[in-house]
Amino acid sequence: MNHDFDVISAARNWRTDASTSATPHDIVSGVYASDVLTLEGLKTRLSKPTFKSLQATLERGATLDPSIADTVALAMKTWAMEKGATHYTHWFHPLTGSTAEKHDSFVSPDGDGAAIAAFSGKELIQAEPDASSFPSGGLRATFEARGYTAWDASSPAFIMRHANGATLCIPTAFASWTGEALDNKTPLLRSVEALNKAVTPALKLFGASEGTRVSSTLGAEQEYFLIAEEYFYRRPDLVMTGRTLFGAQPPRGQELEDHYFGAIPDRVLSFMTDAEQQLYALGIPVKTRHNEVAPGQFEIAPIFEDSNIAADHQQLTMQVLRNTARKYGLVALLHEKPFAGVNGSGKHCNWSMATNKGENLLEPGDTPHENLQFLFFTSAVIKAVDDHQDLLRISVASASNDHRLGANEAPPAILSIFLGSELTEIFDRLESGQGGRGSEAGLLGLGTNVLPPLPRHAGDRNRTSPFAFTGNKFEFRAAGSSQSISFPITVLNTIVADAVSQLAAELEGKLGAGEDLNAAVADIVKATYAKHKRIVFNGDGYSEEWHKEAEHARGLLNLRTTLDAVEHLTDEKNAALFSKFGVLSDRELAARQEIMYDIYFKTVNIEGETTEYMARTMILPAAVKYLGDLHAAGQGRAVKAIATEVEAAADALYDATQTLSAHNAALGGDEVHEKAHHMRDHVLPAMQDVRTAADRLEKLVAGTHWPLPTYRQMLFVK
Repeated sequence: MNHDFDVISAARNWRTDASTSATPHDIVSGVYASDVLTLEGLKTRLSKPTFKSLQATLERGATLDPSIADTVALAMKTWAMEKGATHYTHWFHPLTGSTAEKHDSFVSPDGDGAAIAAFSGKELIQAEPDASSFPSGGLRATFEARGYTAWDASSPAFIMRHANGATLCIPTAFASWTGEALDNKTPLLRSVEALNKAVTPALKLFGASEGTRVSSTLGAEQEYFLIAEEYFYRRPDLVMTGRTLFGAQPPRGQELEDHYFGAIPDRVLSFMTDAEQQLYALGIPVKTRHNEVAPGQFEIAPIFEDSNIAADHQQLTMQVLRNTARKYGLVALLHEKPFAGVNGSGKHCNWSMATNKGENLLEPGDTPHENLQFLFFTSAVIKAVDDHQDLLRISVASASNDHRLGANEAPPAILSIFLGSELTEIFDRLESGQGGRGSEAGLLGLGTNVLPPLPRHAGDRNRTSPFAFTGNKFEFRAAGSSQSISFPITVLNTIVADAVSQLAAELEGKLGAGEDLNAAVADIVKATYAKHKRIVFNGDGYSEEWHKEAEHARGLLNLRTTLDAVEHLTDEKNAALFSKFGVLSDRELAARQEIMYDIYFKTVNIEGETTEYMARTMILPAAVKYLGDLHAAGQGRAVKAIATEVEAAADALYDATQTLSAHNAALGGDEVHEKAHHMRDHVLPAMQDVRTAADRLEKLVAGTHWPLPTYRQMLFVK
């Protein structure tokens, strides 16, 4: 039955339940960070000695003084209750890739039959959620339930609101009783400190003052799809797996390229505005919104901030998008490939390094060929990416991202760096001994006096590059839209720390031997680029020629699937790297590898069983019913021809479903590694065979009989 009319009517009537009275002035002056306990807000509520102690932790990395906990807790509780909060929670990032929270009330009995609002320093600093049901990769047995959350003072507390109240959320780290990290936040914080310890000594060689600290900065773009809520709940595949396991291509997809940057539909724009206001209140600096390439696809992007804060904000952004869409009769799909044949969704991570004095270390300035510091740190990034291609690929590996990488608008699984023509020429000149400036940027004439001349960037952009220099930062474009950015940024921080520490030691040695700074840096940049320039590629990452050149001529890795990549996580090189910088112990690293295998297996297993269920209980019955109606319609030539086609397609679907059923039942062995490989090598191909037959049937069976909303409906009915 076709419900397009009902969905369109709902789309027109959403305003009655989803209006807002906030004015633009309210948003700018009164809303931004209003639900965040900022450092300035804490300063007004704490004594000077207490605030200075806390400030030393936040700004200089000093050890947190437990004696101030009660004072901070009281200030935090008072602020939260003024904001309407009745409960608090330690908010953390378990290894599920999502977030977790257990709410406790501020209300405590006073022993005299009454109750008081209480929140102690002990409750602020530490809580004890049950760790037994979170992924641990073997670090904890199921019966060993004790785990701890510890207050992360570097990330501000915030208020999350719901229809009937509000909750104080305290960002925390999550660890086992034996001290291993069971979350994504702890390694990220360790990697930030590792980067600081590696880069700060290097900066001193360039004349940086005492007290300089370095952190990584990040702005993470978020792509997503929106579909009508009714369609979502009529698609078991979307509900169970987040992606469509069936769906014939509509006559029109993204071929006309008219959706990208097109006018945003009214209902969608109102949803975006609502979500942005909530994000503003949470202090999330969202800046950009627009239609993406595929019909029904959109993007939201913030400006940069410290990477550990950005990781928290990215998780909150996904949560707010999902929750807010429901108010408008929509569902936000964050899966990397919810619809086959059109653009997938990624999460572009714009990464750089900055000092506590606001200096961007990847800012080339007007004369990048003369900016020794910029060339030094850029060459370190080039070295890092080349030395650790495997780790960057592993950091974005998932069953869902496998469907996207190398497809529409997504980078290939081969890691390479796009530098652009000017920067590449500068490095080429340095390598050859020429030095000097590369291509001039100049002005871009637009052919009419009405339009002003525009400054032209010396380098173009490259949408096929997984790791691109974009003016004053690198854009890591391979991260998936549904994943936490914590692990990719942990990897990026760590590998750059490794490269910088090696180059800084070399530079210090040259300077100690009396060599001039300019000459020493030039020698190091030249040698580093010559050794690692194989990773630099400015061309078409989709072309078959590049794939051949990358693998055979340049020796770059092409880890096509998650399982190809994940097996390298615990390689000796990688274990030594993480151990050297104290980011992940051998046990913590092995646990993450085990969890990645387990999540891959479970993801594909759920998809396989959902495919079988839908084929047996929805699609085959629809085909059989349609065949019955055709046979009852008579013996005309057209009826016979259609019935023959439908019957052949139904038989093919039945046979494919039987094969899939056998593979689903087999599971592939007892070990999770064996099961994961069985899913990739047998279940996924069998699912594709089922889909091929079902999608053929969709084009043959009458629309009145087809049981699922189609791509035409889901992508275009807004």
